[in-house]
Amino acid sequence: MSKKVKVVIPCDEANHVCDKTQYKEASFWEMIKLNIHLIYCRACRKYTKNNALLTKSITNSKVECLNKDCKEKMKQKLEKAIKEETN
Repeated sequence: MSKKVKVVIPCDEANHVCDKTQYKEASFWEMIKLNIHLIYCRACRKYTKNNALLTKSITNSKVECLNKDCKEKMKQKLEKAIKEETN
């Protein structure tokens, strides 16, 4: 039995590999198949480009998250306001 090497992949698999590549989880062979797919598929090229822009935006953002104490105080205030409104 001979095994055929499948180089052409469908769009849904290409998008999955694109996501894996973004997080550095794709194998070398998967990246090769993705790049071959991107040569002829305009929709997946656009998906890949948008994915890269989103990753770059999130990486370069200067968003600061609330600390745990602040979140807990906000939660308590909200619960208190809800209780007062319902009574």
